[in-house]
Amino acid sequence: MTEGNNTPENDTAGPDETPAGSEPAKEKRPEEEQDGEKERTESKENGDSTLDIPEKNNAPGAKEEVEFVHPEGGWGWVVMLASMWCNGSVFGIQNAFGVMFIYLLREFGSENDKDLQFRTSWVGSLSMGMIFFCSPIVSIFTDMLGCRIIAVGGAAVGLVGLLASSFVTSLGPLYFTYGIVFSCGCSFAYQPSLVILGHYFKKRLGLVNGIVTAGSSVFTIIMPFLLSGLLERVGLYNTMRVLCILMFVLILAGCTYKPLLPVKPKDSQTGSSRLKQVFNVNIWKSWGYRIWAFGIPAALYGYFVPYVHLMKHVEERFGKDTNKEVLLMCIGITSCIGRLIFGIVADYINGVNKVFLQVASFVVIGLMSMMIPVCHVFGGLVAVCLLMGLFDGCFICIMAPIAFELVGAKDVSQAIGFLLGLMSVPMTVGPPIAGYLRDKMGHYDMAFYLAGVPPIIGGALLCLIPWVEAKRKRREKKEALKGEQEATQKMIEHEKAQEDVQHKAGESVL
Repeated sequence: MTEGNNTPENDTAGPDETPAGSEPAKEKRPEEEQDGEKERTESKENGDSTLDIPEKNNAPGAKEEVEFVHPEGGWGWVVMLASMWCNGSVFGIQNAFGVMFIYLLREFGSENDKDLQFRTSWVGSLSMGMIFFCSPIVSIFTDMLGCRIIAVGGAAVGLVGLLASSFVTSLGPLYFTYGIVFSCGCSFAYQPSLVILGHYFKKRLGLVNGIVTAGSSVFTIIMPFLLSGLLERVGLYNTMRVLCILMFVLILAGCTYKPLLPVKPKDSQTGSSRLKQVFNVNIWKSWGYRIWAFGIPAALYGYFVPYVHLMKHVEERFGKDTNKEVLLMCIGITSCIGRLIFGIVADYINGVNKVFLQVASFVVIGLMSMMIPVCHVFGGLVAVCLLMGLFDGCFICIMAPIAFELVGAKDVSQAIGFLLGLMSVPMTVGPPIAGYLRDKMGHYDMAFYLAGVPPIIGGALLCLIPWVEAKRKRREKKEALKGEQEATQKMIEHEKAQEDVQHKAGESVL
């Protein structure tokens, strides 16, 4: 039979052959219905694209990818609790470093050491800075190896670094064991804990993210009192060994990160195209993102200073018996509240105007840092820390929504990763500068005054983003209108050309 071979010809000939072959066409219809499978097979050999459409729907890979349904619960709740533990243990230890800082000064310090505050503050600064510095690298490895392997491996490295720190007898090795090894492990354990949530939740992802990030606030409230009790009873080194229990539990938490999303098939790409996928340069084409990516780090040179030096400042001003841990507890409580309140408020603010919430946050944080030396009553410091924590929560909770507005959902992962990497520099440098000023001047007043300046300057830079984005949208709108006009003009010219051809054909027939 040659029906399959004649199908393309019948399709092309169409109305020209209908009068001559009307009866054979009627005979072919029942045969085509009976031999449908054979026709599809033969049509594939002849390249008939119209009959290949059903086979595209039968592709198993595409079907699974499109029809993946998030569980929205089940084992996902266990994953959520594991992620909450990760977030809390990592940043709970980091935020409570000010308590450990006092005991580090006593352990490694001497009366003749004039640079003690400066050198000791590098331990906490390196630790916090390396967590953010590794973020772009962690995002790449997570895409390559998966959340579970990276999280478990990172927690194991953090455990080794913290355990090694408990045997160190000088500040030099502590820079490496605690400031680099422990913090790098925490970074590799932390980021997969946020990525894995997208495997289990979609509709409830906002709620789940809020619960997970609140873990750091809960641990920030508890950890200062826990560390103070441990340091007084068992000493610095045994306290670090007790904290290793948190890292061991973090290893177990990482084992719960069972991936659900379909694995993307590996395609044959050149080295340059793969490199572009790993290092996404599209995000840097947005001027709004450029300002955001450099404005926020500029604002953070004084951000981590209170977490490191506030405990020592309170001890010097109000005495060693002052219940200074209450201040970190106040920051943790209001930070948790701020994340919930401003997260809801951000949903009612359109577009990049959400950035004004971050501007307000930085201005308030800067002013509160400058207010710390002015407070000669402990109750005043409590009020300052309550406000600082509230707007700290505001700053943190709207980072992802702003990134979505600036670069879109496709590029948001690396946009946040590069931003966190840039944030590592000011987070690392700020506290040692404050410690240096304390060593030279004998008090923390100037350190806290200067710590309040960068947030205000960075907030002022962020005010340019809405203006830049509005200008970009106007330009894109003009270009779109111009493109539509050009397309319309081409269509008109094309129609005129067709009319001329038909007119000439009619004249030639006559």
